[in-house]
Amino acid sequence: MVQAYILIQTEVGKAADVAGAIKVIPGVTQAEDVTGPYDVIVRAEANNVDELGKLVVAKIQAVEGITRTLTCPIVHI
Repeated sequence: MVQAYILIQTEVGKAADVAGAIKVIPGVTQAEDVTGPYDVIVRAEANNVDELGKLVVAKIQAVEGITRTLTCPIVHI
């Protein structure tokens, strides 16, 4: 299992709508609108890195109102 945080920038005033739309995507375990340089932080999981990439590119980035994403895989050292 691969887990990651996805940091998302949105169009002005769209953070709550984006977080709401992302929460229902399979593989997303959490989505919250926040303040700071990013507007939404998502925690997601997939069986492997390829599936995680597909989740981000095909599902999350397809949500209307997103301008940029940064995917941060979780590592256990």
